[in-house]
Amino acid sequence: MVTPPDRSSQTRVPIWRNVVVIKWATQIGILVGLLWLGYVVITQATSNLRATGIPFSWDFLGEPLGVKLGEGFNTDPESGLEALAVGMVNMLRVTWSGVIAATILGTVIGISRLSSNWIVSRIANAYIEFFRNIPLLVQILFWQALIVGLLPDLTPEMEGSRWLFASPKGIAMPWLTPLAGRWQYTVLLILGVVAARWVYRRRIALQEREGHDTHAFAWSIGTFAVFLVGGWFAHPVAGALGWLFTALAWVAGVVPVIGLQLVLAALAVLLAARYIVRYLRRLRSPAGMAKLSDDDYFRLAVAAVVGIGVMLFFVSGAGQATLSSVLGRTLWYQMNWGFEPLFDFLASRFDFAGGAPLRFTLPEVVVPTRFPQYSHEVGKALTPGFMAVWMGVTLYTAAFIAEIVRAGIMAVPRGQGEAAAAVGLRRGQVLRLVVLPQAFRIILPPLGSQYLNLAKNTSLGIAVAYADIVQVGQTIFNQEGQALAVFIFWMGFYSLVSLILSGIVNYYNRKMALVER
Repeated sequence: MVTPPDRSSQTRVPIWRNVVVIKWATQIGILVGLLWLGYVVITQATSNLRATGIPFSWDFLGEPLGVKLGEGFNTDPESGLEALAVGMVNMLRVTWSGVIAATILGTVIGISRLSSNWIVSRIANAYIEFFRNIPLLVQILFWQALIVGLLPDLTPEMEGSRWLFASPKGIAMPWLTPLAGRWQYTVLLILGVVAARWVYRRRIALQEREGHDTHAFAWSIGTFAVFLVGGWFAHPVAGALGWLFTALAWVAGVVPVIGLQLVLAALAVLLAARYIVRYLRRLRSPAGMAKLSDDDYFRLAVAAVVGIGVMLFFVSGAGQATLSSVLGRTLWYQMNWGFEPLFDFLASRFDFAGGAPLRFTLPEVVVPTRFPQYSHEVGKALTPGFMAVWMGVTLYTAAFIAEIVRAGIMAVPRGQGEAAAAVGLRRGQVLRLVVLPQAFRIILPPLGSQYLNLAKNTSLGIAVAYADIVQVGQTIFNQEGQALAVFIFWMGFYSLVSLILSGIVNYYNRKMALVER
C-alpha cells in the first residue's frame, strides 16, 4: 500500500526564491528602470537647456529657415519642417540609387573574383582591396576634389544644349522631363508591374505542372512592355481617378472628428481582445484545456495594456488634436498636410486632359547673368555634392557586397554545378539557373546589413555640404540652438529608414527560404 505524501510536511518555496516571481520582478524592474532613466535624462537636458536661455522646443519646425538649401525639390523652404523634408528626400535619393548601383556592381565584381580568367580575377581583387581599405570619408572628399578641381569651368561660350556637360557645377545629362500626364502614366505602369508579376507566377506554375520551359521571364517582360507602350497613348483613362480623389477629399473634410475618435478607440479594444482570444485558442488542447506559462501571461497582459492605452489616447484631447491634424483640419507647424489636402492635391493631378507624360530633353547651359549655369527646366544636373556622396557610398559598399556574393557562391556545393554541367547546361546557365538561386539565400541576410550601412553612411555627405537631413539639421540647430530636438529627429528618421529596409530584406528572406515539411 502506497502512503500518500504528507503535504503539511512540505515546505513552501520562499517568495525571493520563486522563479516566476524573480522573472516577473526582473522584467518589470528593468522596464521601470529604463523609463526612470529616460525621465531623468530628458528632465536634466531640458533643465540645462532652460538654464542656457534656450528651452527645449519644437517651434523651429514652423519657423522660416532663413537660408536657401544647396539642392532639393524646394531650395527655399518656408519652415524648418519643410527644410528637413527636403533633406530627407535628398538622403533617400542617394540611398535608393546607391543600393541599386552597389548591388549590380558588387554582384559583377563578386562573380569576376571567381573567374578563371587571371586578369579579370586580379582586377576584381584589386578593386575590393582598394575600396574597402580606404575610409569612406576620404573617398567622398576625393571624388569632391576630383569633380571640383579637375573639370573645366562653364563659360558663356558653352550656352546652348549638348548631350553632356561636366564642370565644377556638376554633371548634366539627358533626362526624361516629367510633364502633366506623368501621374496617369505612372498608374498604368504600376498596373503593368502587377500584371507582369501575375503572368510570371502563372507561367512558373504552368512550367512546374507540365515540365517544359514556359519562358516566364520573357512573358512578364512582354506584359510590362504592353503597358509601357500602350499606356503612353491610353494614360488619359486614368484621369477617372480624379473623381475618386475628389470624393475622398470631401469625406475627409466632413467626417466628424469625435466619430473617428470613437471608431478608432473601439477598434483598438477589439483588436487587443481578438489577439488575446486567438492566442488562448491556439494554446488550447482539443479537450479545451490550456496551460499558460508566465511568458504567455506576460504577452496577454501587454496586449491588454496596449489596447487600453491606445483607446484612452484616441478618446483624449491629444487624440482629437492628432486626428484633426491627420485629416488636415489644422496646420501642423505651418504645413498644410493631412488626408484632405493630400486628396485635393491628387484630384488636381488626375484629369482626362493631362497631356504627354514625359519629354526627352538635353541639358542646357544658360547665362542669366554673367555666370553661366545649368538650366533647371531641361536635362538632369547632378551637383558635385550628390556625385561625391553617391560615388563614395556606392563604390565602397560594392566592395563588401562583392565579397558577400563570392562567399555565397562558394558556399554552394560544387556538386550542384557539376551536376548541372553534366546535363548539358552551359557555364552561364549553370551560374544563372543553379548556383545563384541557391547562393542568394545565403547572400541576402548580410546583404541587408550592407544596405543599412549604405543608408547610414550617407550622413557623411555633410563633409561636402550635401544638403541631406544631417546638413540641414546642422544648419537648423546652429540657428535655433535646438540641438537635442534635431538629434531626436535624426535618430527617429534613420531608425525608420533602417526598419523599412530591414523589413523589405526580411520579407524576401522568408520568401526565398526553403519550405520544409
